[in-house]
Amino acid sequence: MADRSTKTEITPLELKAKLDRGDKPLILDIREPYELPISALPEFKHIPMGQVVQRMPELESYKESEVVVVCRSGQRSGVIADYMRQKGFSKVYNLTGGLNEWADTVDRNMQKY
Repeated sequence: MADRSTKTEITPLELKAKLDRGDKPLILDIREPYELPISALPEFKHIPMGQVVQRMPELESYKESEVVVVCRSGQRSGVIADYMRQKGFSKVYNLTGGLNEWADTVDRNMQKY
């Protein structure tokens, strides 16, 4: 098992287990506004990928908190998760496979695109 400080990904099943336990990581959805009506996780903060750098002050209070970055497939969110780690966020994770993987493994009713 990877040391917690070096873990950079979280699977949809791991995130679901956290949420079921009552853990409340910040879920940062970095998709574009037009993508949000298609599918979304509950209780997320939305900052489009192209605005993350300029809106970092909004995230500063989460530097020591768990943050899960999500997008459609896990590619864009991986870039932002890496960026946030470089900026000193100690517990930021990319949702492996994004919301499409969530739809495949956790909520088969969620629309994929």
